[in-house]
Amino acid sequence: MNSDVAPVPTKPSGPEKRTRVEREFTVAERSQAQLVIRRFLQHKLAVGSLVVLVLIVLLAFVGGWLWKYDVSELTGDHSQPPSWDHPFGTDAIGHDSFAQVLRGTQISIGIAVLVALFATIVGTIWGAVAGFYRGWVDTILMRIADLVLTLPLLAVAAVLAHNTQGAWWLIAIVIAGLYWAYVSRVARGVVLSLREKEFIEAARALGATDSRIIFRHLVPNALGSVIVNATILVAIAILIETSLSFLGFGVQPPDTSLGLLVSQNQTAVSTRPWLFYFPGLFIILIALTINFIGDGLRDAFDPQQTKVRA
Repeated sequence: MNSDVAPVPTKPSGPEKRTRVEREFTVAERSQAQLVIRRFLQHKLAVGSLVVLVLIVLLAFVGGWLWKYDVSELTGDHSQPPSWDHPFGTDAIGHDSFAQVLRGTQISIGIAVLVALFATIVGTIWGAVAGFYRGWVDTILMRIADLVLTLPLLAVAAVLAHNTQGAWWLIAIVIAGLYWAYVSRVARGVVLSLREKEFIEAARALGATDSRIIFRHLVPNALGSVIVNATILVAIAILIETSLSFLGFGVQPPDTSLGLLVSQNQTAVSTRPWLFYFPGLFIILIALTINFIGDGLRDAFDPQQTKVRA
């Protein structure tokens, strides 16, 4: 006789039970890069700042190429306030201020990026070599770095930049030549803590040369702190370039930069304020966004936050 009673499910046992339990607690592996990106994306202010910075860069380099007025073109509209035809107004001789701000942003960003690259590369290698060898090598290299750190940076930069004839890439090299020492101290501190780790001892045991240990093991593992300092250098370079141009030692006409625009139009604040405030606004936006991005990167590379599960 047929029964309507449903069969009672049996509980899994043995290998089947272990397999099901293991699947319930499986954790997806994430690389260090994935963890860093995930933590950075959770920093909403840093992500928003990155979006704003990308838009500024696109506006400067793409918008400047597409804009109907050239930076040196005389439009015939003299001292006009902002309008649809001239979003940032015009100066006393008819230059379109929007075109000038876009060109100034290009130059200022170019200087900042070159400073960050040059100072980061030199400072990282300098600090890594000092931290790895220690002893007299460390003493000599770090005393040189300390000597650079004691220099009055703005005054020395002004003297050195005075002989660059306004070439923006030479100004960038001058600024970078005074700021690599900051990066070197950061890199040295990280390398000093890494050189005693087990993976460095393993590399030595396998016969790795000193240069291979420095450039294949120590430097890549110090990149977190170095990248954070590189973003700070970008913001510092923007402000230093602005100061030099304001003092008359930076970029020179017929080229321009944000700092030079602010310097040239400081006397027009009361009569034509758009000439002064728009380049100043771009300086503030770039410096702030880069600082917020640096905060997000610092949090993302924080080793105390590496225990992130899928």
